[in-house]
Amino acid sequence: MKRILILFIAISACAAIFNSPVSAAKSPPVKDATLPEINLAIPSKHSDRSYLGLPASGFFKIHEIKARVVIIEIFSMYCPHCQSDAPKVNELYRMIEENPDLKEKVKLIGIGAGNSSYEVEIFRKIYDIPFPLFADGDFSIHTVMGEVRTPYIIGVKINDGGTHQVFYSKLGGVKKADQFLKMMLRLSGLKEGGTK
Repeated sequence: MKRILILFIAISACAAIFNSPVSAAKSPPVKDATLPEINLAIPSKHSDRSYLGLPASGFFKIHEIKARVVIIEIFSMYCPHCQSDAPKVNELYRMIEENPDLKEKVKLIGIGAGNSSYEVEIFRKIYDIPFPLFADGDFSIHTVMGEVRTPYIIGVKINDGGTHQVFYSKLGGVKKADQFLKMMLRLSGLKEGGTK
């Protein structure tokens, strides 16, 4: 009788496991797909709002940034790879901003996975980050993005009419800023002269 009871419990447990709904894990954004919809708070700093071409307050989606290409770095202030990569990403930003054909067409943002606004601000100050950074303290954006490891870079091409598509989605940072920029321009279809 005891063996039958144990067998019954084991079968019931297996049935419960196999019949229960399994929530599939999100995967990172894939090439040619649209970016998962995320809402970010419009930055309070005027310079950040101006850089992204956003109004004074509220929330925005990535494809509402006034650019042809948006490069998103998902980072963490505690990630040693993100820390060592920060100067190279800053160099990438400077190369874009110093090129009159690109500065209005290519924009960079960072999203701090699991980082509070305070932690993001510390990262900004320590590594002198010149482009807008956004906190993701509750990992909600990180989860939607497939719980990627850091640093993770996503390239998004914004088309006429506000549609958009991912053209780059990979783990790893910027090894050489000039080569990375050329690759972003090539993969996005944006030419060196800033046109499609």
